[in-house]
Amino acid sequence: MAYRIVHYLNQFFAGLGGEEKADTTPLKKDGPVGPGMALNAAFGGEAEVVGTVICGDGYFAEHMDEATDQVLELISSFSPDAVVLGPAFNAGRYGTACGAVGDAVSKRLGIPVVGGMYPENPGVEMYRKSFPIVRTSDNARGIKDAVPAMAGIALKLLKGEPLGAPAEEGYIERGVRVNLFRDVIGAERAVEMLVRKLKGEPFTTEYPMPVFDRVPPAGALKDLKNATIALVTSGGIVPKGNPDHIEASSATKYGEYSIDGVASLTSDGYATAHGGYDPTYANSDPNRVLPVDVLRQMESEGVFKKLYPYFYSTVGNGTPVANAKRFGQEIASKLKKDGVDAVILTST
Repeated sequence: MAYRIVHYLNQFFAGLGGEEKADTTPLKKDGPVGPGMALNAAFGGEAEVVGTVICGDGYFAEHMDEATDQVLELISSFSPDAVVLGPAFNAGRYGTACGAVGDAVSKRLGIPVVGGMYPENPGVEMYRKSFPIVRTSDNARGIKDAVPAMAGIALKLLKGEPLGAPAEEGYIERGVRVNLFRDVIGAERAVEMLVRKLKGEPFTTEYPMPVFDRVPPAGALKDLKNATIALVTSGGIVPKGNPDHIEASSATKYGEYSIDGVASLTSDGYATAHGGYDPTYANSDPNRVLPVDVLRQMESEGVFKKLYPYFYSTVGNGTPVANAKRFGQEIASKLKKDGVDAVILTST
């Protein structure tokens, strides 16, 4: 009898629509939908997509805990043997949703999970240790390569067969260490790689290092007196009660909060959500992390024209680089649209 597979899709790949349908609440359909057709064919009769669970990217991002529970309940209703997610390619919200669903399926249902994403999708950094994620291109044109790879890994997991190395199987390195015995000692292998490098010959490192962006600093402001200045922080300052439930570590979101008419942040109204430092001094005077008081004084003295009426806040503690990059791009887009000239970015 064929294995039972449930496929998770967002509103776009399910054919419901684009951003205008991003608020679609979780729903299910019998059998394969959209790319599920190709997935079903790739199983070659050994497995069958018995159901598809769909959720809008916007709804999932805004109701992550609730949406995860709802999606998991719908998945369970099909009594699956495994779950396949996406592929999400480079769609950040879709990738994050796939990751959260995959992590929950793995931990709560205890069945195999396979996803597919572009390596720079924020979902990869957040969830690659939870389940195998097939390396895909950055857009849907790569679906013809992604789907067979996802199906192949799913079948291996269902049959209890060990996965090969990431390069062999096509999935992204998970950061999981395994013992491996070689016939040649490490010193000899290192020298061999060095010789290859010196000769300009190809070689594959056994310990790839992370690659970080190098961002050149922007030029200085030419007209400070007429500038609008904004405040952004990774120090976790939020209105008391943390209304957006920003995580104390490994943040998946940031908050946007009004300081229009606020002369100074008080301990009654603000606190830090950050879990990576002693919050005592930040909570007793939130201006120590987000200096609204000093900037209001400078604004009144005419040092600069205007303090932007909102601040943006998240937590830098353990937050994946991919998430931080996404936060920065989204915040910068909003600030540029509103004519902000410069940002003061505070940490802890």
